[in-house]
Amino acid sequence: MASHSPLFLSITLLTIFTLAGFLTFAECGSIGVNYGRVASNLPSPTKVIHLLKSQNINRVKVYDTDPTILTALSGSDIKVTVDLPNELLKTAAKKPSFATNWVQNNILPYHPKTQIESIAVGNEVFVDPKNTTGYLVPAMKNIHQALVKFNLHSVIKISSPVALSALQNSYPSSAGSFRPELIEPVFKPMFNFLRQTGSYLMVNAYPFFAYESNADVISLDYALFRENPGVVDGGNGLRYFSLFDAQIDAVFAAMSAMKFDDIPVVVTETGWPSKGEGNEIGASVENAAAYNGNLVKRILTGAGTPLRPNAKLTVFLFALFNENEKNGPESERNYGLFYPNGEKVYTVPFTVNDLKEYRDKQSPVVGSGRVKALDPVKGGGFGSGTWCVASDVGRERLQMALDYACGEGGADCRPIQPGATCFDPDTIEAHASFAFNSFYQKTGRAAGSCYFGGAARIVTQPPKYGKCEFPTGY
Repeated sequence: MASHSPLFLSITLLTIFTLAGFLTFAECGSIGVNYGRVASNLPSPTKVIHLLKSQNINRVKVYDTDPTILTALSGSDIKVTVDLPNELLKTAAKKPSFATNWVQNNILPYHPKTQIESIAVGNEVFVDPKNTTGYLVPAMKNIHQALVKFNLHSVIKISSPVALSALQNSYPSSAGSFRPELIEPVFKPMFNFLRQTGSYLMVNAYPFFAYESNADVISLDYALFRENPGVVDGGNGLRYFSLFDAQIDAVFAAMSAMKFDDIPVVVTETGWPSKGEGNEIGASVENAAAYNGNLVKRILTGAGTPLRPNAKLTVFLFALFNENEKNGPESERNYGLFYPNGEKVYTVPFTVNDLKEYRDKQSPVVGSGRVKALDPVKGGGFGSGTWCVASDVGRERLQMALDYACGEGGADCRPIQPGATCFDPDTIEAHASFAFNSFYQKTGRAAGSCYFGGAARIVTQPPKYGKCEFPTGY
């Protein structure tokens, strides 16, 4: 490592900052959860908030402004996204006084003790059978003006969750475009509003639906963030290793085509069902655990997307609980991370501190029992003739991934300390490659263990950095 950024200093600083609470990988990305309540057997809001805090979940999205929930969230330090339901869009759009009263009655009594950070105006309005699309942007503007009136516009953002069905084209990602009939009347004024107010586009993305409908051509590993050869986008030459990335980049490409590259994206819903009907291919506890677990690992380690590698995504998992009164197929009632009694359906790491324990197990927990760990070769991992090395992602991302590997990640970084056997060559690439490979080999080359937020890749020839020999197993 270069002399102006010694490894031992980075590790020391990482430890100090982590203990002091000043540095976490959540600064690079953030995880929240959707608190849906279409169920007859859910715990009280007070118990739900206790559950959220016990799991260190610091962001939650709800689908209304229920007073009991907003009151229970008071003083919890959990950031909240609330919703103005679709059925109120028409009135909010046509009557500014209604929007003012709605904010006065549903936001003012709770904020700031309840940390409301955004208002979702409607939800997936473009697929609403009641045809409320024309009211969306006027309602957003009226709610914003109400926030201005009460001087809350700088701390509470306005947006609206958009389903991927709003895209005319989504494959390849570089050809992403919005449905033409929505561009002029809705997307252009909405994006101008988001830009002017410093807000972001809310997007609901479910790779499960795409996989379920196209399991014959979409790899399950590709859908679940597991190691896979990737898919090259013929339009921009980028290689995609996950369906989620491809979907989000299709949205970015559609926005870019409209010259709105500067608007961030927040993924307000994504998830994978743990149970489904016979024809719902891929719905299982194991796959749900893999999708959500691997997604969280990516977000918390600061990975963007191939098209936007520096994007710091906020992602809300769907959903907190299984909801027994939802309509539709069996999967609709089985997206929950928890059963209504508070027991985990499977384990997902919500914070950086959860990641090490999660990786050590090499597989999620289902209820009170372990899921059988994937075989390193047959279960999606790689054989003994492979190594994990640094990718060309820039010095800053490599340094962050290296610090993580040697700190929270638990890699054996003693050989790359100053004066040790693998300190030379003193480069970030060499040191990061050694640390990444140390972790990769230590975990038995398990699937997903050579990623580090997109900063690592697998090779089939032993790395050569000076005279240093890279380990092949522990």
